[in-house]
Amino acid sequence: VQLQASGGGLVQAGGSLRLDCAASGRIFDVYGVGWFRQAPGKEREFVAAITRVIDRKYYADSMKGRFTISGDSAKKTVYLQMNSLKPDDTAVYYCAAKTRYGVSWYLEAGYEYWGQGTQVTVSS
Repeated sequence: VQLQASGGGLVQAGGSLRLDCAASGRIFDVYGVGWFRQAPGKEREFVAAITRVIDRKYYADSMKGRFTISGDSAKKTVYLQMNSLKPDDTAVYYCAAKTRYGVSWYLEAGYEYWGQGTQVTVSS
């Protein structure tokens, strides 16, 4: 499974961005896709995730209400719509694919395939 993240950029506080995660390869092995982010000097943290078949969604508490994850099976793409962005949202955002059941959606260890990351910078 290969993942390509895109859509990052520079935006002012209060603005919006949409990140795309395009998947290729053995898509049918993918159980779900998640987004993580890593700010400078900080650990990588969970943002949101979505299951491939039934579209069940998971969010980090701090992103609920501002971020929305969705998927387009035909385009093999998962989106992360980010609204009301804050300077604290500045980070490199990564998408990742999960192929195993029974491992937490919220942990990096639950994902086997990772994209290259896309930079999001929110100015104050």
